[in-house]
Amino acid sequence: MLILDKPYVSDFLEDTILKLNLPVLKNEATEEFELNENINFLGEKEFVNRVKNGKKLIYSNSENPIDWITNNLSFTDLPEKIDVFKDKFKFRKLLRDMYPDFYFKEISFEKLDKINIDEIEMPFIIKPSVGFFSMGVYQVNSALEWEKVRKKLKKEVNNMGDNYPEEVINTNKFIIEENIEGKEFAIDLYYNNEGKPVILNILEHIFSSGEDVNDRVYITSKKIIEKYHNLFLDFLSEMGKLINLNGFPMHIEFRVDNDGNIVPIEVNPMRFAGWCTTDVAYYAYEINVYEYFFKQKEPSWEKILKNKEDKIYSIVVADLPNDINSNDIIGINYEKFSSYFENPLEMRRIDYNKYGVFAFLFAETSSDNWGELEKILRSDLKEYLKFKN
Repeated sequence: MLILDKPYVSDFLEDTILKLNLPVLKNEATEEFELNENINFLGEKEFVNRVKNGKKLIYSNSENPIDWITNNLSFTDLPEKIDVFKDKFKFRKLLRDMYPDFYFKEISFEKLDKINIDEIEMPFIIKPSVGFFSMGVYQVNSALEWEKVRKKLKKEVNNMGDNYPEEVINTNKFIIEENIEGKEFAIDLYYNNEGKPVILNILEHIFSSGEDVNDRVYITSKKIIEKYHNLFLDFLSEMGKLINLNGFPMHIEFRVDNDGNIVPIEVNPMRFAGWCTTDVAYYAYEINVYEYFFKQKEPSWEKILKNKEDKIYSIVVADLPNDINSNDIIGINYEKFSSYFENPLEMRRIDYNKYGVFAFLFAETSSDNWGELEKILRSDLKEYLKFKN
């Protein structure tokens, strides 16, 4: 069963729903999306009754329905599990015994100006306790830098507006935690009905510099899967012993240092990679993550990764430059943007006025053409924007 909501439902997800005849909660968002009328839509009462009458696997493409789940499915353990993972402070407390020396504290937005910066070991990360993407996330390396970050953070919070509900982004409270060194990874997985974690994709989040926290490029490859799969699986198995996660999908982010030490950053419950970018697993490995979850299938990685040695698959998030007002843009040269890539697989156009992103693009790149990804990672993307005269 699915609960769909804004900001985005991909054609791939919609086609999968029809193919598997998956029941979908009928709500305002599904009507706005104008989804295929042949989808098996359920009213709220019928949806809730089906959950009550038997253990059902539930997936959401978005975290927007968290409030609905809390209010309507309180007879399940879903609200409790969602709350532990969505709130980064509670998540850190859950893992305290696994990481006893990890520094973190929570602070309210109103008290940002009163932080005694000399009491916090640098560098540190500050971010909303409940957040999404890299919104409101900053690394602070010095007291002088904190003054700049504090001003930027307050301005960003005021500019966020109402694009996301507070269950997805809540800027009333922030978490300060020690900076985690190493490469960053994002994993789409589910715990099956027996509580075993099943990894469906591993994405490396690459950055342009040590200070960069943007979401421009994520990559996956045979090399990444083979090197890190068992490392992440061991952690996920241990985390599954701390809380009952049977039949639960999630998107989890990690940092891994050069010695192979692994520290989780955060968990996004009930969904895989946001904005349906999880669909890249199908383009890369022919893994339909929704089908694998609902049918409780496990990837045969040894078979899947054959003949994938020379390919890198990426998600490119085409965000607007910070110094550009979207009102000054009259259009996007999507053809030029797509043609930049060696092998663009799919490009999804996004309302940049509303979300500050003009496209999500999946690409296949030869491993000896790494410069293609490095260049787009560092680009301000202004060459693809059409401005008013």
